[in-house]
Amino acid sequence: MWNAWDVLLIAVLTIGAMFFFMLLVTFAARRFLYPGVPFLAVAQKPVLAVFSQLLAYLFVVALRVVLVKGQYGVPFWAAIRWNWPQQRWWRYLGLGLVLYLALQGVAHLLPIPKNLPIDRFLQNARQAYIFSVFAITLGPLVEELFFRGFLYPVLARRMGVAWGIFFTALGFSPIHAPQLGRAWGPVLAIFLVGAALTIVRAVTKSLAASLLVHIGYNGTLSALLFIATDKFQHLERLNR
Repeated sequence: MWNAWDVLLIAVLTIGAMFFFMLLVTFAARRFLYPGVPFLAVAQKPVLAVFSQLLAYLFVVALRVVLVKGQYGVPFWAAIRWNWPQQRWWRYLGLGLVLYLALQGVAHLLPIPKNLPIDRFLQNARQAYIFSVFAITLGPLVEELFFRGFLYPVLARRMGVAWGIFFTALGFSPIHAPQLGRAWGPVLAIFLVGAALTIVRAVTKSLAASLLVHIGYNGTLSALLFIATDKFQHLERLNR
């Protein structure tokens, strides 16, 4: 029921919110936690980056609820086709695990840099725990709301299901590119993840289903990191 302009507005406001909360959190942290530390040095602290993104995502979720309920007068979760699977919902978590293992097989055929910018979120156990919790909770929720809840229906209505899946995945991959050093190998892998998630959304007509697959995918990654590094106590093993 929304159009391309609504989606563009949400995208612009999301970028603006992330920038605003990054500045707000950095200023507050420099004032109360890191006095005398250069502003840019404080802004690059991974924990603060995750916290500012958390605030921005909460703001964006509230904004989307207001947009749908206020502008169209319908229940938010019904409008985005939440449609929680009534039986065996855990199968979608398992599908996320299978998707992760399959993509790892593909990744071995791609040139993946050994060191990536995302590694800065895994410098110590505290950062690793924060990153993992964010990766299996609010991160997937907000991404699914935007890409499979708002963007995909508009693209599918205008271009058809196949092109809607393709361009939704094409939009999904660039937001992860900075964390992946903009290397084409890992960005292509993320594109394939985005395509798989959108296919789940298209086939099941359920945003909750694609969210569960997304959580299963990220959860598998976090669990394997947890095991491989002995409960995040030996993160140096990731560089071997």
